[in-house]
Amino acid sequence: MKQLKFAIVAIAGLLIAGCGGVEKMKELPEGTSFKVTPNPLEVHANKVTATIEGTIPPKYFNKKAIVEITPVVVYEGGELALTSKILQGEDVQANNQVINYEAGGTWKQDIEFDYKDEMFKAELELRFVISYKDKKIPFDAPQKIGIGTMATYKLVDIDPKPIMLNDKFVRITPEEKEAQINFVIQQSNIRKSELTKDEIKMLNDFIVDASQAKNKEVKELKISAYASPDGPEKLNEKLSQDRGKNTDKYLADVFKKAKVKDAKEATVETTSEDWDGFQKSVQNSDIEDKDLILRVLSMYSDPDVREKEIKNLSKVYKVLAEKVLPELRRSKMIAKVDIIGFSDDTLKYMVENNAYDSLNVEEMLHAASLVEDVNKKIEVYTKAGEKFNCPRGYNNAAYYYILNNDLASAKASLDKIPADQNIPAVSNNRGCIALMEGNIEDAEKLFADAANAGNEVKYNLGIIAIIKGQYPAATEYLGGTDSFNQGLALLMAGKIDAAKNTFAKVETAKAYYGRAIVGARLGEEATVLDNLRTAIGKDASLKDRAKKDVEFRNYVQNEAFKAIAE
Repeated sequence: MKQLKFAIVAIAGLLIAGCGGVEKMKELPEGTSFKVTPNPLEVHANKVTATIEGTIPPKYFNKKAIVEITPVVVYEGGELALTSKILQGEDVQANNQVINYEAGGTWKQDIEFDYKDEMFKAELELRFVISYKDKKIPFDAPQKIGIGTMATYKLVDIDPKPIMLNDKFVRITPEEKEAQINFVIQQSNIRKSELTKDEIKMLNDFIVDASQAKNKEVKELKISAYASPDGPEKLNEKLSQDRGKNTDKYLADVFKKAKVKDAKEATVETTSEDWDGFQKSVQNSDIEDKDLILRVLSMYSDPDVREKEIKNLSKVYKVLAEKVLPELRRSKMIAKVDIIGFSDDTLKYMVENNAYDSLNVEEMLHAASLVEDVNKKIEVYTKAGEKFNCPRGYNNAAYYYILNNDLASAKASLDKIPADQNIPAVSNNRGCIALMEGNIEDAEKLFADAANAGNEVKYNLGIIAIIKGQYPAATEYLGGTDSFNQGLALLMAGKIDAAKNTFAKVETAKAYYGRAIVGARLGEEATVLDNLRTAIGKDASLKDRAKKDVEFRNYVQNEAFKAIAE
């Protein structure tokens, strides 16, 4: 009986001793190490990825033990347990990584998790549980290995740039009409039959109307009088001059009959022998021997010689006398008129007083650009869209809705534009709405459809590239914008000096905050403190961020930093 009791006590002692050996594993010996890379953890494209590594020294890992190592992200208001790493002693019959008792070993684990804003201030710790036979023995305290979460890219300004569609308003519209009076050979008097031609009547009405209308101005009246190149040069010179004078007198009579005061005077030009007109008429004719005539013109430059040689072509000359020369005995009247539209002041007054009925679409669109009140701009653009079924009106109303962050109204305005019209600016503005609503993939597709709409699209794609962690691409898209987002893209791409130079060109609170981050990365205390002070002075909400931001982890004990951030 005594022997039995002794045996039971001995077995219990062995069990206690065995368990006690495992309990000693809770005391990590010298040579044990754990680290996470990167440290602090970094957020890109709303994900955190990192690698945990551990070193186990020799003569530590119990041959029959299993150790479960769980990485846990501890943040304000909660925690996130990640996939555990399982290690086992060499006598355990399982499929986990084995750590040799005599030699020790190393282990590695890649982790990834979705970021939440609450994780901005966070720590990464390892929690250990030893499994031995049927017991689970947790470590008394976790091992802290991660000092925080760096979410600097989250500073990105979601400020996509919408695009306006320009009006085609032209205040002064030039118009021009011309008519021709033909003369009999060697005559300069104007025949009544010429004055009844439709083109003459139309020119007369055009000139008189422009002279009497308030919104029109006769800019130029020009008479070009000609004589054909046949006949004596002196006679032709006199003929062209007389034809010009008679035509000028005719126009003066037109103004007189219409009782036009201060009528525009015509300028008169004369051409005594119209060889240029002759050559053009021959070229455009179907005369059988026109190449022969043109060859004569190219061979001789003297007018008398030309006329003589052409007249020698008796058969040809007869055709010329019938078909070409009569049309060259003429005076041509040209009237140039400016139609003058409403002045900017008038257009602005009209839309401010809702006088839309007398405005065309271009006038309405231009008037909207003159109004200062944004709500009135939206009203005018919307009315232009409704009255003329004008996509530009609806698009430009949406432009201002987007700037006002009224996305529902912007979307409703753009929805009035048929999708099959494929207007790049409209696609861009739809993309702005999608981006501001957080629909990144939809926004990116819409911006791609708007690729030719302007530099605004590149800027908008730059925002998306930052959000998706594509920092080199973001620097390309945002290059030359001298914006906070350009500086941020450069910072995230590791181009510290370029980021510093870009932030220096921007006067927003975030730009000064960006300068402070640059200072922290370069170890420039004064740069950190001076710029952080200015940033918080411009935007007090940055104070809470600065206190938690691991970018400034080396300054949290600095008294000057505390005075700024606390």
